[in-house]
Amino acid sequence: MSPIEFSKFHGFGNDYIVVEKSEAAVASISEFAKAICRRHTGAGADGVAILSRLESGADYFCEIINPDGTIAGFSGNGTRCAVAYLYKNCLWSARDLKLETKSGVKNYHLLRSSGEYHYTFEAEIGKPAFSATEIPFASAESSDVIDRDVKLGDAMFTVSCVNVGNPVACIFVDDFAIDWRSAGRSLETNASFPERANIVFVKIIDRENIEIRIWERGAGETSASGTCASASAVLSAYTGRTQRQVDVRMEGGVSTVVWRNDDEIVLTGSAEFVYSGEWPAVAA
Repeated sequence: MSPIEFSKFHGFGNDYIVVEKSEAAVASISEFAKAICRRHTGAGADGVAILSRLESGADYFCEIINPDGTIAGFSGNGTRCAVAYLYKNCLWSARDLKLETKSGVKNYHLLRSSGEYHYTFEAEIGKPAFSATEIPFASAESSDVIDRDVKLGDAMFTVSCVNVGNPVACIFVDDFAIDWRSAGRSLETNASFPERANIVFVKIIDRENIEIRIWERGAGETSASGTCASASAVLSAYTGRTQRQVDVRMEGGVSTVVWRNDDEIVLTGSAEFVYSGEWPAVAA
């Protein structure tokens, strides 16, 4: 079998392996993702984005695989890396592109590019869902999940939740002095989240700026996340803490999120090419 050609991109340090579906002819996509994403024995990544051309509707389909082998509903940074791959490899030239994902069609607009290495996109990624059944959040109530208490051992965490293609639970904090990594790891698989959840710790700076720390479902700690940035911005506005446009400061960089009056979320961020390589088919 021929080796699998891949490219690695990152969005604010949140890195993804991008592969065309025709290349990813492996016995198990899950095992391939787990192997290539390993930091010490693989290429190292926070996930795999698999692209395939569509004949109707959207222009391309993108499937995101987490480093633990599970399928993600959506990834803001992962899909942005995938779209950047299309431009870098001259597979798409128009400034607008429709990308179908597991959570619906997303619209990408190329704002600017720097050579063949750095791309900035504005993306319409859909409307948020707040009800307990849509997130999902285990609750007898079907209303929105705002300021709900979740017990974790002897501790209690107050969470607010939204689904932005993936379920996200936000915890508003004054600072990040708490052991948020340990809490995020345990909360991800808490019984309150039957499909697990991304756990985000949110610090409000002012009405137009927030800062977050991220524990991603299936990936663990990441330096950035498009869905987590979007969810934290939406929930900050929904709870009256900020305006509907905020800069979200992450350890890897800053994304701008606008929650428009028509409910559409618009995410602006970058994707940068790292390198291309070949993965031996025998290892897939």
